[in-house]
Amino acid sequence: MADGLSAVWARVAAAAARAGRAVEDVTLVAISKQADAGAILVAYRQGHRDFGENRAAALLERVKLLPSDARWHFVGRLQGNKVRRVRPVAYLLHSLDRPELVHYWVKGPGLPPPVLVQVNVAAEPQKAGVAVEEAEALVELAMRSGLDVRGLMTMPPPTDDPETSRSHFRTLAALGDRLSRRWPGLTELSMGMTDDFEVAVEEGATILRVGRAIFCPSPDERGHT
Repeated sequence: MADGLSAVWARVAAAAARAGRAVEDVTLVAISKQADAGAILVAYRQGHRDFGENRAAALLERVKLLPSDARWHFVGRLQGNKVRRVRPVAYLLHSLDRPELVHYWVKGPGLPPPVLVQVNVAAEPQKAGVAVEEAEALVELAMRSGLDVRGLMTMPPPTDDPETSRSHFRTLAALGDRLSRRWPGLTELSMGMTDDFEVAVEEGATILRVGRAIFCPSPDERGHT
């Protein structure tokens, strides 16, 4: 796992250099759903602080593993009845995908954690996320409701060829650029996973969600992180 984390950072740095970007402008979220507790602790002890989970129950268990300076990102589809459990421990919600979730996320003690609006760039019917043409309306609703919207997230179709993700990343980046002219605080682009994160960096990703390449399961195991 140690080699996996270092190797991913090296690839991120190389992709950033190709794009004329600073590697410091990219946040790497280690998605821990395929990792055991020991591997997560090793990553933390190496200085890594951004971790992510896609299920509420798993997030609540993982949070207990690490000291309070670890930043836990929630990256999966979130049901309304799970919000009250996830909201107190999430550093950033990547998957604000519908108006109903806006209303749930606003409720509760204290300020709600910041959010990213999930955009279904590829228009896959089985996936969560707002359509590209509806993203601005959801951002506006979230802003008017008092949420701190930091940017956008997308998840392209699984692929064996990272280049097939490039057009999806460009679409999200263009959308983010347009919306940031209206809302300057929308600066984050969460895009890129194990199979395509280098292309994502080249296309402007500021947050990567990587699991397999860090925690090193078997080479033939394929997932969405």
